[in-house]
Amino acid sequence: RTGFMGTPKTEPVVRDIETLKPLDSHRKLQIKFAGQVSTMLDWSFKPEQRHVTVVPGETTLAFFKAYNNSDKPIVGVATYNVVPEQVAPYFNKIQCFCFDEQQLEPKEDIDMPVFFFIDPEFANDPLMDDITEITLSYTFFKASGR
Repeated sequence: RTGFMGTPKTEPVVRDIETLKPLDSHRKLQIKFAGQVSTMLDWSFKPEQRHVTVVPGETTLAFFKAYNNSDKPIVGVATYNVVPEQVAPYFNKIQCFCFDEQQLEPKEDIDMPVFFFIDPEFANDPLMDDITEITLSYTFFKASGR
């Protein structure tokens, strides 16, 4: 259910509303956001909010902003990670800018959404009992051959 070193799985199918029902009685989780850019990519990239508070099963939309500092169009691609890594199997992305390459024109800035939820099964895993903070981080790289 997870990729290499805490990379969360993506959610290829839409779950029904019952599956995504927020567990309102569960403790709140703070999802922190971080963004960085490879030195080979002349972009600025940062989260538009530092964190959100969610419960498992609650769908959430967050935004990052990217800006092309150069005078040329540039194509970038993002990798992502979840910390602590044992949470990664429960971190589900429904929609994300990281699924595709992103082209920014010279001096262009864009908002990049990520729509996600923490799987309700998180609440049933005793290894998650001490988890109250999760960090979702992205690194943008110049797309190869671009």
